[in-house]
Amino acid sequence: MSGTLNKVMLIGNLGDEVKMHYFDDKNCVGRFPIATSETYISKQTNERISNTEWHNIVVRNKAAEICEKYLSKGDKVYIEGRIKTRKWTDDKGMERYSTEIQCDEFTFLTPKTDQQRPKTSNSPNANPQSQPSASTTSEQEGDDDLPF
Repeated sequence: MSGTLNKVMLIGNLGDEVKMHYFDDKNCVGRFPIATSETYISKQTNERISNTEWHNIVVRNKAAEICEKYLSKGDKVYIEGRIKTRKWTDDKGMERYSTEIQCDEFTFLTPKTDQQRPKTSNSPNANPQSQPSASTTSEQEGDDDLPF
């Protein structure tokens, strides 16, 4: 096979709010870090070990605006994209490299009720909302003789 593949799939939690940068030609870029963690038990010491990796995510234009509007620190998100390494020069004239994930697709995994709940409240009744159950939803759609 002569082709190559540059594909990344991540599920993690936002480490900070989405930072937006707008350009003159009405384009924009959003950047945010997400953390992925793995936990295992060491066979030698029998201790639980946890490793966290941080990934810099870059989204563009309308997708960036959607992320800015609906994502906040701590939210769980699925990101799909590709790895890109940028070369840049810092203030001291040193060449630096940044590895980022250029996001092509994303899915918010934090339930909407969790996002709407005030983050300062620990009370389970802080934001009471009645959500229709599956049975009331199917009754509203009507009887249509489908077996599912």
